[in-house]
Amino acid sequence: MTIRYPNGRAFIPKATNQKRGNKQLSYSNRGMTLEEDINETNEYYLIHGKAVIHKKPTPVQIVNVDYPKRSAAVIKEAYFKLQSTTDYNGVYKGRYIDFEAKETRNKTSFPLQNFHEHQINHMRAVLIQNGICFVILRFSLTDEVYLLQADQLFPYWDEQDKGGRKSIPKTAIEQLGHSIPINLHPRIDYLQIIDKIYFN
Repeated sequence: MTIRYPNGRAFIPKATNQKRGNKQLSYSNRGMTLEEDINETNEYYLIHGKAVIHKKPTPVQIVNVDYPKRSAAVIKEAYFKLQSTTDYNGVYKGRYIDFEAKETRNKTSFPLQNFHEHQINHMRAVLIQNGICFVILRFSLTDEVYLLQADQLFPYWDEQDKGGRKSIPKTAIEQLGHSIPINLHPRIDYLQIIDKIYFN
């Protein structure tokens, strides 16, 4: 099945296994992705009545379906109908929460190309409505996770169009953001950071 972005470019999922020479490398034991960790965390919050936060589904328009037999249909081609906003939204202690989750293999900075202009515009709109908006960033090589408030991200985004750097230095993220330790349950307890920022 081929899934395409609104511009027609094919969506290529990230590979979970890679080959080096004749060896098959498996990353299955290297821990879950950031998205999987956050999904597990949100499920924990829901089960324990702490918050209701879900990953937003991306609407897809199906354009080509094959019917190899009457009882089954196989989707051959589909397009993402709309540009997505951010990854997650929900409610916590009566406040609307909206955030994006990104990870990088860079060691010293977080590339701004990981974000899109429509996502930044969406985050600005959330803040205007007094929502809680942030990004969760993971440096995957060191397995470090940070929560960075959206208004701390905007200056770096805006400066790149004025000749500024195309990434956020890790030192700035360490200074402006909040480190989130990786635990067993919940995996990435970002609500403890939200409590410190907004509910103290």
